[in-house]
Amino acid sequence: MIDQTTAPYAALALRIATGTAFLAHGLLKLLVFTLPGTISFFESLGLPGIFAYLTILAEIGGGTALILGIATRLVSLAVLPVLLGAVWAHSGAGWLFSNEGGGWEFPLFWAAAQASLALLGNGAFALKLPVVDRALGQFA
Repeated sequence: MIDQTTAPYAALALRIATGTAFLAHGLLKLLVFTLPGTISFFESLGLPGIFAYLTILAEIGGGTALILGIATRLVSLAVLPVLLGAVWAHSGAGWLFSNEGGGWEFPLFWAAAQASLALLGNGAFALKLPVVDRALGQFA
């Protein structure tokens, strides 16, 4: 069974770890690869350039929201398509992320972590925003 005493801290750890990783990946796309470079990469995969903008927004905005504990369930569900897209984008490179082009196991694991967080919820030390909490109900 779930230990009700420690589960909120498990959710906190997962929130901080995945939120930080999202923030880092979004900033990498924006500041290192640059917006034009990221758009070019997405288009080289056959994806519309707008997906680069949406991915960066999801990673930076979602990462920040996860770190703060804002709408954790909803954010975790919202970033799943980004992660599943990353699984698809890296599927040709094989299993290990250390392969050239990166493998697909890391984004798949990350998707499982986000699905788990969507089930767990905010956890400990989440920022309380009554308006958001009321509007989202159980999805906050």
